[in-house]
Amino acid sequence: MEITQRQADVCSGLADIHRILMMYALAERTHNVSELAARLKLSQPAVSRHLKIMRECGLVLSERQGKSVYYTPADVRIVQAMDLLRAVLTERMKQEGQLATQAAERPAI
Repeated sequence: MEITQRQADVCSGLADIHRILMMYALAERTHNVSELAARLKLSQPAVSRHLKIMRECGLVLSERQGKSVYYTPADVRIVQAMDLLRAVLTERMKQEGQLATQAAERPAI
């Protein structure tokens, strides 16, 4: 049951559009809170709250560099799993005729 609970925790950690976008941004390169806030057009406190949840779920790692803390995905396979799910959903939407112009690529942030 422990692995199932951990799986649920990871899914819970990704259950927010902003956290998904953060994971995609972090997959490109490490960011600190200020950089993520600017990139996603969110407040720094909001980004910090999201990152805390993501750390607690084991989605991201943090590393202090001087006065800043930089974040990176804990495992690139999480982002690969997100890409796979995105491809499945894109295909389903195409089959249902609901996907007009969206593509399966990662969102541009």
